[in-house]
Amino acid sequence: MQNKLVIMGVAGCGKSSLAAEWAKAHPWALIEGDEFHPPENVQKMRDGQALTDQDRSGWLDALAVQMGRQTGPFVMTCSALKKAYRDRLRQAQPDLRFVHLQLTPEQAKSRVSSRSSHYFNPELVASQFKALESPADEPLVITLDATRSFKDLINAMEQWLEMENA
Repeated sequence: MQNKLVIMGVAGCGKSSLAAEWAKAHPWALIEGDEFHPPENVQKMRDGQALTDQDRSGWLDALAVQMGRQTGPFVMTCSALKKAYRDRLRQAQPDLRFVHLQLTPEQAKSRVSSRSSHYFNPELVASQFKALESPADEPLVITLDATRSFKDLINAMEQWLEMENA
């Protein structure tokens, strides 16, 4: 089974929760992408300011470094909204696979608004959808409905990875 996986999507899609469930069900390291944002990015998001490509540049570099430090299987969370961001991560790990968790803007805003322990301002959800470039036509990507249960999502991911490696 391929052992380099990014769970991606807009805020509120469930990246962190699904990655934690995956890492619990499999002996894989978990890289929580949000932990690598510099303080300036976190403050901008708290203040309701969308991150720019320049803001994300150093963050993507930090994620690439973290992936390079892994000696075994890993699952990483990263919004990876634009193809250029995904390509940058692929440069660090050419056989990287992406699981795109998809949901509607209304579902995302509802989920983000209900979180109390995260710095992401719910008003930024619209900017995430504006920035999102669908990965549907890219290789090594699967798009799944983010409203499915974690059990269903994990089963779909396992089946996809098995087919990819057959």
